[in-house]
Amino acid sequence: MLQLRRGSDANYWQSSTFWLVVGLFAVVLFLEILTPPDYVFGYLYIGPILLASAHLSRKITVQATLAACILTLINVWLPGIELVKAPTIASRMIATLALIVTGVLSDRNRLYQQTLLQQQTQLEAQEKLASTREDFASALTHDLKTPLLGAIETLKAFQNGSFGLVQPSQQSVLAMMVRSHQTTLQMVETLLDVYRNDNEGLQLHLATIDLVGIVEEVMTAITDLAASRRVHISLHYGASDFRQFLWVTGDTLQLQRVMFNLLANAINHSPRGAKVEVVLEPGSSHQTVKVTDHGAGIKADELPHLFERFYQGQSDRQAKGSGLGLYLSRQIIEAHSGTIWAENRQPTGATFAFRLPALPPQPY
Repeated sequence: MLQLRRGSDANYWQSSTFWLVVGLFAVVLFLEILTPPDYVFGYLYIGPILLASAHLSRKITVQATLAACILTLINVWLPGIELVKAPTIASRMIATLALIVTGVLSDRNRLYQQTLLQQQTQLEAQEKLASTREDFASALTHDLKTPLLGAIETLKAFQNGSFGLVQPSQQSVLAMMVRSHQTTLQMVETLLDVYRNDNEGLQLHLATIDLVGIVEEVMTAITDLAASRRVHISLHYGASDFRQFLWVTGDTLQLQRVMFNLLANAINHSPRGAKVEVVLEPGSSHQTVKVTDHGAGIKADELPHLFERFYQGQSDRQAKGSGLGLYLSRQIIEAHSGTIWAENRQPTGATFAFRLPALPPQPY
């Protein structure tokens, strides 16, 4: 069908549809000639016009509409047996107008169908490209993990003296190389998780957990990164000076990843010797965790886009990230029916925070 439309008009005479249109025209013309002008059969030309519009070229459709209008008007005087009255001419004009409207509307419908088909084809191509890209990225990130893990283990073996005595100056270089490889591995795993979550959805293993315990574990795990940046991390409990509990229903591993992302983000964007503050705010309906740094702030127009995938802002702060850590954090928090956001601090710095539905205090 599409090949026939795209061909030259000279090929249409070979089409059965073309001859069907011609045959219908002949039948209507025959009826017009055999009956008095008062009987208007011109409306029957609508059928072949619609058929031509659906299966033949636009040029053929215009020609069919024009021919139908001419034949309808000519039959007022042909074969010329009876006297033509004014109402008959009016009826023929109305029939001609109906044929013109039919031709115009059918042509617009043809253009609409063609545009719709093109858009559908483009959409299918884009979806296929996106699927191919995601499959490629997923396979690539998965394959990158093995050599990175091997490199990290090899460097640790050097650090432990498995290949000979290591000088103190060499130990510092090896430690820096291990941290660099671990950072790269974390980025690869984050990318792999983002694509997996987008395609399969985030799978949570829910349990009753205390956010305070998660924060303390992550603070311990991130000590080396903080020490390398000479950043001090402090923990506060809102208006209280005493340790409290923030009970929620959540996935321990996934919430640890969120906390690690926010703390690493704060540390990496803090000047040397600065302080990062973690504030835990218990509530009756929600438990809130805030991570505050004293680094460069965030531009107001960038705040709504910070948690978008691969977003890279124009500020120095955004240029340092991969654009995936905050996006993954948003995925995790939203899967927990929570909210995550960012805001500027005065005079400098930024606060990243999330809020989760609270559970009643747990018995001991």
